[in-house]
Amino acid sequence: MKLEEIKSALAQLDTIAFQLPNGDLVPNHFHVTEVGKITKHFIDCGGTVRHEEVVNFQLWNANDYDHRLHPEKLVHIIELSQKTLDIGNLEVEVEYQGQTIEKFALDFDGTNFLLTTKQTDCLARDKCGVPAEKPKVKLSELQDSGCVPGNGCC
Repeated sequence: MKLEEIKSALAQLDTIAFQLPNGDLVPNHFHVTEVGKITKHFIDCGGTVRHEEVVNFQLWNANDYDHRLHPEKLVHIIELSQKTLDIGNLEVEVEYQGQTIEKFALDFDGTNFLLTTKQTDCLARDKCGVPAEKPKVKLSELQDSGCVPGNGCC
């Protein structure tokens, strides 16, 4: 999701909920401890220089069970971040504490913000020698070639 999509979704909500990929909700006393712009300038394994920018939300659970972040407060934090950090309408990533700090993409189902999994990938498959995936074929779908002992096919 892009930042402006999140602000639009927040404008329609009375409460904020984030749902983990396993279906569990982030405890409703979470804090958004950071809204920031992450800039990544790197070179991939094929030698291409790349530049990426995303907005980062960090969610954190505290022992502050009385704390509830309301949608209008999060919109205020986002707008302050946009102004102060010169943040445009970028894709949003969310950090959340799991076994380690986990990074998620974000979606919205009309009620909850959905933390969706992200995957690593090779960005230069054509240059770094990663073989193309071979098509998977079921043996039952192969036509019988009539191979019998003695005809040289086995």
